[in-house]
Amino acid sequence: MEFLRDDDPRLRPVLVETGDFHEVTNIISSPTEGKWNLTWAILLVFSLSLLSLMAAMFGYLFWEGTGVWGLNMPVAWGWAIVNFVWWIGIGHAGTLISAILFLFRQKWRTAINRFSEAMTIFAVMCAGVFPAFHVGRVWVVYFIFPLPNQMGAWPNPRSPLFWDVFAISTYFTISLLFWYMGLIPDLATLRDRSTTKVRQFVYGLLSLGWRGAARHWQNYERAYLILAAISTPLVLSVHSIVSFDFATSRVPGWHTTIFPPYFVAGAVFSGFALVANLLIIAREVFGLKKVVRLHHIENMNKFMLLTGSLVGYAYAMELFIAWYSGSIYERYAFWNRALGEFWWAYFIMISCNVLTPQLFWFRKIRRSLLMTFILCIFINIGMWFERFVIVITLHADFLPSSWGYYRPSWVDIATYVGTFGLFGTFFLLFMKYLPQLAIAEVKGVMPESSSHHHGQGHSDHSESRH
Repeated sequence: MEFLRDDDPRLRPVLVETGDFHEVTNIISSPTEGKWNLTWAILLVFSLSLLSLMAAMFGYLFWEGTGVWGLNMPVAWGWAIVNFVWWIGIGHAGTLISAILFLFRQKWRTAINRFSEAMTIFAVMCAGVFPAFHVGRVWVVYFIFPLPNQMGAWPNPRSPLFWDVFAISTYFTISLLFWYMGLIPDLATLRDRSTTKVRQFVYGLLSLGWRGAARHWQNYERAYLILAAISTPLVLSVHSIVSFDFATSRVPGWHTTIFPPYFVAGAVFSGFALVANLLIIAREVFGLKKVVRLHHIENMNKFMLLTGSLVGYAYAMELFIAWYSGSIYERYAFWNRALGEFWWAYFIMISCNVLTPQLFWFRKIRRSLLMTFILCIFINIGMWFERFVIVITLHADFLPSSWGYYRPSWVDIATYVGTFGLFGTFFLLFMKYLPQLAIAEVKGVMPESSSHHHGQGHSDHSESRH
């Protein structure tokens, strides 16, 4: 019997199913260089139609006012805030995969980090539109920014809306810089492969004169590391601030210290689920099977198992503290969630968020693309209902005479559906005109990237850096 050492190459997972640098470049670049894929074109038309629906709904809302939403007196926050928190959560996996896994030198991130970074930016854009319109008077929305204005009005630093502005704008800016920084070497590769003057000019302009010199790589790696270090605290801070929108109130069921870590775990949970869904589709449509391996999907499923278990633990602690605190209001809030008028939403949340990820304990399910795709859809449905259940706590406040049942209006539903058009349009354009995976980083995790170990020629080694 042969015993293998821990560092034996045979024990390492195969991250790329080819040893040819040129083939990797072709696989990742070909979607941007070939003709329009029919599936891609159909999806783009569909996304544009949903985007126009969103624009129409916001125009109607602007004209008529927030009365067209399903809000009532006890439920002053409705679908707008539910959707805002859900979209912000979706964007969390990008920063985690890119920054934290990069700092921990996890090589398997290279096949999914570009996808997740792009998803983060577009999800934050979808989230940002909701607070802007939720204020009602969107024409004076600039009041929430710390800008001098004709009214002499400054934002209230105690307002959660003010915190959200800083959280979203900081998160979006850093995520955009981090994403663009990683794109620069790959944009130069597309520039050098361009066959038309227009493509050569556009990619040349975006690649900032990159030539793959040692000095360029040195500056790039230093800047990328700094941005990763800056991004890492954002994973914890941004969704913690979003949770403070709820936790700093006196509403039973909201006024709880577990919200920040519980929101962060839930955000990463839902974000990983959407990355997995998008990655599985792109893997099939664009022929990325040699670069996006089952090993990558399995690792993401392990993360979902961990974060899903954390979310389940948070649910259990909420119920325990509601009982242990002795507060009749807190106890009633959770009793009402589970057995009140919205019991159906609570049980959808529990079944999708607590039970679904437990199936990932089984290796066969973790490595099944079909099961992963289906379970990830359930996870995101469950995470949407989690935000819905939290917001809908308002329907039974301290004054029983004002209790009311919440029903979303058709405008609420159409606006939410429309945001998928915003997300889909930008994501499909990204998939067509930018490299979906980090070419240079994928080559960097291939054993052949160390030419002195495998006797590769200088040209192969240099191409891994282009």
